[in-house]
Amino acid sequence: MPDEIIDIVDENNNLTGEKASRNEAHLNGLWHRIINICIYNSRGEILLQLRSKDKMIYPDMWDISVAGHIGAGEEPIAAALRETGEETGLGTKEEDLHFYKIRPEEYRKGDVNMKEFLYIYLLKYDGDISNLKIQKEELQKIEFVPIDKIEEELKSGSIKFAPHGAYWEDVIGEVKRNLNS
Repeated sequence: MPDEIIDIVDENNNLTGEKASRNEAHLNGLWHRIINICIYNSRGEILLQLRSKDKMIYPDMWDISVAGHIGAGEEPIAAALRETGEETGLGTKEEDLHFYKIRPEEYRKGDVNMKEFLYIYLLKYDGDISNLKIQKEELQKIEFVPIDKIEEELKSGSIKFAPHGAYWEDVIGEVKRNLNS
């Protein structure tokens, strides 16, 4: 898969006018934008993805439903719709997505010096998981998992989740608020 070209932003999430490849941004600690979509259902379950074993970052770990980089010149909502379609085969409309927040995230792991602004969206999907088609280059599988089980596993550490720190608690809390409203 060719390396995506993305916009570079400053530490305040303002476009700098610079562009870089995704790998260049990851290796050189350049701030950039990504989208995360948390897909949940009325039963209180969140769709998790098992990342490919070939991923540069967090291979073979469970992660949020959909994630991807916002391409150069692309609007966050357009990237969210595109990535949802690519990774799950789900045809989503803009009005189906609930924008939650922008969250900065910084971490180092090996050669990776990650500096990202996460545009987080929620998507309620009560359809059958068998109707979803995963992007095999990116994911091994997807599963709806009850929120209480995710919380237990995050505390125990028995299942390998992408280590996003307080991100998990934050997003799960927002899903719970949406379920209760």
